[in-house]
Amino acid sequence: MPPCAIDRFECGVPRAGARPCVHDGTVAARPDHKCTSARCAVTIAEWDALVVGAGPAGASAAYWLAERGHRVLVVEKKRFPREKTCGDGLTPRAVRQLHDMGLAEPLAQFLRFDGLRSIAHGVTLELRWPDHPDFPPYGYVVRRRDLDEKVAERAVKAGATLWPASEAVSPLVEDGLVTGAAVRRDGTTQPVRARYLVVADGANSRFGRALGVVRDRTYPLGMAIRGYFASPFHDEPWIESHLDLRDREGRHLPGYGWVFPAGDGTVNVGVGLLSTFSGWKDVNTSVLMDEFVATAPARWEISPETSCGAPTGGMLPTGGSAAPSVGPTWVVVGDAAGSVNPFNGEGISVAYETGRLAAAAVSDAIAAKDGLALARYVDAVEDAYGLYWKVARAFVAAIGNPAVMRELTRIGMQSRPLMEWVLRIMANLLRPDEVGPAEAAYKMVAALVAAVPASV
Repeated sequence: MPPCAIDRFECGVPRAGARPCVHDGTVAARPDHKCTSARCAVTIAEWDALVVGAGPAGASAAYWLAERGHRVLVVEKKRFPREKTCGDGLTPRAVRQLHDMGLAEPLAQFLRFDGLRSIAHGVTLELRWPDHPDFPPYGYVVRRRDLDEKVAERAVKAGATLWPASEAVSPLVEDGLVTGAAVRRDGTTQPVRARYLVVADGANSRFGRALGVVRDRTYPLGMAIRGYFASPFHDEPWIESHLDLRDREGRHLPGYGWVFPAGDGTVNVGVGLLSTFSGWKDVNTSVLMDEFVATAPARWEISPETSCGAPTGGMLPTGGSAAPSVGPTWVVVGDAAGSVNPFNGEGISVAYETGRLAAAAVSDAIAAKDGLALARYVDAVEDAYGLYWKVARAFVAAIGNPAVMRELTRIGMQSRPLMEWVLRIMANLLRPDEVGPAEAAYKMVAALVAAVPASV
């Protein structure tokens, strides 16, 4: 007889693995089977993995889990396309992850850039992305409203199920274990059960906090604000960073600025600041943004008149600052795990990578029927980023003093080889054949700090 179209059924005969509804005794024919018992109007859902959030980390985890044949549900609070506060720049590491997910062709329609134009102390250096055996020598600028939708769609094509406009409001806890989430959808809240959860709901991570995940406040925290402006140079092949911010009177300002051409008639303009700066809580980032817009190179034609709308901002938890990142049945990834790169405030590549690492650990746990396998995620993250993040935290602690930051950039901008080396470190693009990359980075930080006169 031909197979029935309903998942897990074959001509009315339940397939292996189908479970009866705990209330009405019928077999849960598919994950959205609805109990008809008068005692229960909730949905019985059985998934291998529930992913909370469909941003870069969540979509990546969903894609790689679905690719391995697992039943994956992704719940996303917003409906695509939706805006996200971001610089929109994709580094070579991020591009590699997107290519691995089969998105090379869709990416090619967006602005490709060759490297970083760094400006400070009257000096401009154009630094190309380095050659690397694992990563391409280029990046892209893609608005998050476009990027996140494409990656989520890719996860769906791989076999994941996406519920947009749905929010995981709280964990389901049964017999002391997290077994899913209460999901608000279409005006009602229903329990969704899964063997494992991937928490990817961003920097604020309400769901993570409900699980007891806490940000270590001794770790650097970034603040950033960005807006879009119409510009005749919207299609330049360089992203631009400004390391020596000044106001309209020439006075030094804390933080850094950027101008990223978006290739669509606009540029992404923003400023960032780290909590290692002693007076960071007193800095009004909106004022900082206004001063940068007023003093940015005139050729960009950035002004209030060319603004495409009010700027938006957010916090950037860095360096793996949120913990624990693993529980008996759950893992935390991307910004929810505080995984933004402390060196440069970039979080997309790390989100894709940690999502992929989490998918591997969850898949191992499913195969082994043992949640202890999730501990491999902690080990994998430590192996990938532990020393690197330690280096970054030391560096940003040093540049928390604005005078030190100015002196370091002044010294660095005098040497192209030095700045090329800095770019490789800050973008996490040291080659495997470079001797002791982590140790080299430590020496680099120490050398830079030692170069600052004691009187600074």
